Amino acid sequence: MNSGLDWMLDDVLAVPGTRHAILLSSDGMLRARSRDISRDDADRLAAALSGLQSISRSTEEFCGSGETPWRQTLVEFAGGFVFLIAAGPGAYLAVSTSDMVDMEAVTFRMHKLVDRLGKELSTPLREGYAG
Repeated sequence: MNSGLDWMLDDVLAVPGTRHAILLSSDGMLRARSRDISRDDADRLAAALSGLQSISRSTEEFCGSGETPWRQTLVEFAGGFVFLIAAGPGAYLAVSTSDMVDMEAVTFRMHKLVDRLGKELSTPLREGYAG
């Protein structure tokens, strides 16, 4: 894990109602995590969120043509939301929030973070991983 990125993920938590942020690779490896989430929880969630983005991407034809690129997955729970966006080739940024969060502010902050970090958020695939 690149702990040098951890503090950058904390920036997303400046939006009131946000809880945690993690950066993961497409094969489910944790790359960075915000404060207040344990390494074990972040590792487990990175694996789960990798599966979620894979499932989301496989449903593109449901949104129109088979060439509709995936941009974001939003999952709503009774007590909050999980936002998942692309963060460069082979990398994804996930943020969990309460149900009282300003969803537009979270998405804006996530995209700004991805723009600011650029190449640092790119995660090469592990050798032998087919995607």
